[in-house]
Amino acid sequence: MARGGETRRKILDIAQAAVLSKGFDATSIEEIVTNAEITKSGFFYHFRDKNALAHALIERHIKVEDELFDDLFDRARELGDDPLQAMLIGLKLLAKLIEDMPGGHPGCIVASAAYQDRLFDRDVREANSRAVLGWRRRFRAMFDDIANVYPMHDSVDLDQLADMVSGTLEGGLIISRALEEPSITSQQVMLLRSYVKLLFSPKVQ
Repeated sequence: MARGGETRRKILDIAQAAVLSKGFDATSIEEIVTNAEITKSGFFYHFRDKNALAHALIERHIKVEDELFDDLFDRARELGDDPLQAMLIGLKLLAKLIEDMPGGHPGCIVASAAYQDRLFDRDVREANSRAVLGWRRRFRAMFDDIANVYPMHDSVDLDQLADMVSGTLEGGLIISRALEEPSITSQQVMLLRSYVKLLFSPKVQ
C-alpha cells in the first residue's frame, strides 16, 4: 500500500512538472510512464485516463495552496491582529515566498487546466471551478473583516477584490514567464498590497 502511494506521488510529481512546463495537451501518458519507470498498466492502475490524472493534480494543488495560505496568513495574524495589517503582512510574506523560489514560481495547475479546458470532462472543470471559488471565499472573508473595521475609499465589490488576488498571481506568472523575469510575480503582489493599503487605510487629515 505504501509503495503504491509512493508510485502515485511519483506519477503526479512527474506529470505536474511536465504540465507546468508545456501544458496538458503536450504532456503524454507515454512520457510520464517512461520518466516514472513504470509500465502503462502501472499508470492505469492509479489513473484511468488523463482526465483522472488532471483531476488528481488539481485536487492536490488545492490542498497544497490551502495549506500554504493557511500558514502564511496564520503567521500574518500572529504578527498583527488588526485585519488590515494582517492582510498587508500576509501579502508581503507571499511576495517574499515567491521571490525566494529558485528559478521563480513554477506555475499553476489550475491555470494550466483552465487554458486547455476543452481537453477535460465535467469533473475536471468542476474541480477547477471549486479551486477558484475556494480562493474567492478565502480572500472575501478576509476583506469582509477589513471592511467591518475600515471604510473603503472607493466603491469596490469584495468578491471582485478577492478575485483580484488570484488574478494578480496568475497574471504575474504569465508576464514573468513571457519576459523570463521571475521577480515580476512578487512585484505584482506588492503592487496589489499597495492598492489594498490605499483602499482601506484611514485618510490622514
